[in-house]
Amino acid sequence: MTELESSIRIEVKTEYIEAQSSPEEERYLFSYTITIVNLGEKTATLKSRMWCITDANGHHSEVQGAGVVGETPTIAPNTAYQYTSGTVCETPFAVMQGHYIMISEDGTEFKAQIAPFRLAAPGLLH
Repeated sequence: MTELESSIRIEVKTEYIEAQSSPEEERYLFSYTITIVNLGEKTATLKSRMWCITDANGHHSEVQGAGVVGETPTIAPNTAYQYTSGTVCETPFAVMQGHYIMISEDGTEFKAQIAPFRLAAPGLLH
């Protein structure tokens, strides 16, 4: 891992949105709040994202695109950027992981890895 890659810390909080889910229709809605913390000495701009989502049936999907929630945030050293988004799954449990493509103030492009995290309806895991 390069110095730039290790300068970005990504924190994730997830929530099951019961009111908008429909288990009988195999529709489970989850929100996730991402906090991207720049621990480095250089400003970094998030250019794109890539997510891999695997549900409990082993169905694998990928989501790619520019920025996050319609933005390409620039994160100064020792600051953070936070956003909330969501996804719909066919099962009450799934795992998401991925990365952001970022560019530092000197033009160096790097990947900020997003470690796997769980999306789980309450009561599934003990």
